[in-house]
Amino acid sequence: MGMLNRVRELLGKRPQPRLAVDSPGLVVVAEAFDVAEADSAVLARAKQWTAAEPAVLRHHLALPPEVVGEAARILAQDGWELRTVSGSGSSVRLHALRVQTLDTLHCAQERARMAGLAQRLGGDSLGWDALQPRGQA
Repeated sequence: MGMLNRVRELLGKRPQPRLAVDSPGLVVVAEAFDVAEADSAVLARAKQWTAAEPAVLRHHLALPPEVVGEAARILAQDGWELRTVSGSGSSVRLHALRVQTLDTLHCAQERARMAGLAQRLGGDSLGWDALQPRGQA
């Protein structure tokens, strides 16, 4: 394709709004809370998920309160944002959030990573879900 055709193609496309973890209209399009279910099966049954579009991957964690700061520092190195959902006594419920394109390999890698991190810090990884704007489904 020539340079002029490429410029015409680019000018004809409207810029897509950038997805953020707080984008309005996000809905759950896939969820994995059963450790026995493969991530490939989760994505295969996700009817609302649009594979070509970015999604907010949200891992649900339960950690002791004294390690939340350490977990946030570790996760921030790879672009994860850690948010407190609720806390009571010896456990804090958290969401680790990041925008990415979902695929089976990366979902499985991140699930294993979150499980390892939670175990190392004395907590638990409860599962994950993915969110996309309602209009993409």
